[in-house]
Amino acid sequence: MNILTEKFNTPYDAAPFNGLKNEDFLPAFRELIKKSEDEINAIVSNPETPTFENVIEALAYSGEQLDVVSNIFFNLNSAETSDEIQKIAQEVSPLLTEYSSKISQNEALFSKIKKVYDEKEKYNLNEEQEMLLNETYKGFVRSGALLNEEDKEKLQKINMDLSLKSLQFGQNVLASTNSYFKHITNKEDLAGIPEAVLEQYAEEAKERELEGWVVTLQYPSYIPFMTYAENRELRKEIALASGKKSFDGGEFDNQELIKELLQLKQQKAELLGYKNYADYVLEERMAKSPAKVFDFLNELLTKAKPYADKEIEELKSLAKADGIDQLQGYDHTFYAEKLRKQKYDFNDEELKPYFPLNQVQEAVFGLAGKLFGLSFEERNDIPKYHEDVKVYEVSEIRNVNPSKDFKALLYVDYFPRKGKRAGAWMTSYKNQYKKGVENSRPHISIVCNFSKPTKDTPSLLTFQEVTTLFHEFGHALHGMMADTQYPSLSGTSVKWDFVELPSQFLENFCYEPEFLKTFAKHYKTGEVLPDEKIEKIEQSKNFMEGYQTMRQLGFGLLDMNYHTKIKELESVSVKEFEDKYTKATSLYPVNPETAMSPSFSHIFQGGYSAGYYSYKWAEVLDADAFQYFKETGIFNPETAAKYKVLLSSGGTKDPMELYKSFRGSEPKVESLLKRAFG
Repeated sequence: MNILTEKFNTPYDAAPFNGLKNEDFLPAFRELIKKSEDEINAIVSNPETPTFENVIEALAYSGEQLDVVSNIFFNLNSAETSDEIQKIAQEVSPLLTEYSSKISQNEALFSKIKKVYDEKEKYNLNEEQEMLLNETYKGFVRSGALLNEEDKEKLQKINMDLSLKSLQFGQNVLASTNSYFKHITNKEDLAGIPEAVLEQYAEEAKERELEGWVVTLQYPSYIPFMTYAENRELRKEIALASGKKSFDGGEFDNQELIKELLQLKQQKAELLGYKNYADYVLEERMAKSPAKVFDFLNELLTKAKPYADKEIEELKSLAKADGIDQLQGYDHTFYAEKLRKQKYDFNDEELKPYFPLNQVQEAVFGLAGKLFGLSFEERNDIPKYHEDVKVYEVSEIRNVNPSKDFKALLYVDYFPRKGKRAGAWMTSYKNQYKKGVENSRPHISIVCNFSKPTKDTPSLLTFQEVTTLFHEFGHALHGMMADTQYPSLSGTSVKWDFVELPSQFLENFCYEPEFLKTFAKHYKTGEVLPDEKIEKIEQSKNFMEGYQTMRQLGFGLLDMNYHTKIKELESVSVKEFEDKYTKATSLYPVNPETAMSPSFSHIFQGGYSAGYYSYKWAEVLDADAFQYFKETGIFNPETAAKYKVLLSSGGTKDPMELYKSFRGSEPKVESLLKRAFG
């Protein structure tokens, strides 16, 4: 018996991590792919006239168990991987690609879908059903359903190669990140670094059975070093190591892989009738076209550049006093922190004691309660994949006939580990959908990389990490509040440039004094963060906003150029291409030894290909949305109720229409500019 192919014997059908063995995965995938193919064959061989119910709905509900097992496996591959899991991933990815290609290129199935689509007027569909039908038909066409047999085979091979190569890209970045560490034995080399961070470095050394201190390229280790270390040469060394991730010509180098991935994406786009991969992607985004994205990014670039230049000049003046004539990229974080302390008289380390992780989590849970009536109760009887993980049962409290309705399971995984990729993300183990009388509720996960608690100190967050937790929780709310009929339109299954709205929106609350005072309390004394510090946080909200905007625009423009100008890469290196298309946004001298593209996982491993601009796009949405909350009161129940509709609707409506229903008008770029630059 395979635990993954049976009904899970767990509360709420939660993933059975406690009985799960790696060797269960491959046979489970094979069995569940066969089962899902049988479901598709049943739709195809049904002798009845094709209808919305027996074709479109039947397809929407097919493959449920396969989706769940895929989520479990690939989430483990990100959060708790091993050589064995990575090896299984290399075998599983082609199987899943072949399976999805078989469905998308099943002519008999597509002919039934097309018949229903062509006759949709006769079905009297509601708005969500019509969206499902349109998305299903379009999805098949975009997957090659209208191609001839030879081209279908070409597309299938391209998809399989993309799947394997993007997986390899991510594995290389992880291995390259983990392969470096800096062992420091002279405490003088660590001058400027706060005691709590030194303690963390000492723990890392101890884990490696070394004396002294160890700095790694994992963010909770790397960022504090670059922020506080007075030793400029060591900052340079560690920054160079970070900038060389998968760009050193070694075993984990990604440069050729980038060219191969981009070439495959271009071939796919051309095969499907598009000029380039960006055209293919943006057809399904709010932005619609590369031209509109370039216009959007360049407009922001023009407006943000003077602010960014002014910020860098301030840092240069500060560095000059230390005898530094040429400020470099590896100096930025150090001098930005110095300037922030000078201007606002606080630094992240001073604030950290006021932000113990448990208090920040309670605050974000409380906010969800205040706005949307949610409550969170830890469950110790639900299996976990690592002892650091906690699981919460999320309920919605009804005011009428007071009761609690089960809403979701929420997994939280906060601390770095060797088998866990860097960064922070939200994901799901199980989608929400309705079928008959059942409303199947989602299982959502937040994964972060915060500093671990030590023997004497709880996990204390920098203010940036506080906003990170709120960001990921915003995504989680989008998943947990889902209330749609079909799994493919549920939760975060929205247009990609709309998906960051709920996450970035929630970050705004971190800067509201009224809310901040409820949870920013010293972990030892219980003292509330003093008003002057709260005022400084509020004032510092837009600190280095010009620099940050240029950085994001640089990523966005590089991404768009990679996916619209592939031919150029035939005659130049990845480094040359990157330097050319980030030149307009670069604020420091370019280092010939480093490049960020080979570790740009968002676009070469994740789903942000030709979509990185969506972070800035969503900032316009979130600035405009929060402006509405501020106008009506940040806890206004009527505004929150409108926003709840937006969250729960998933992808059932056009996102612009959904936004206008909430706000009463389209979002305005001016809202972002006003928030960022006053």
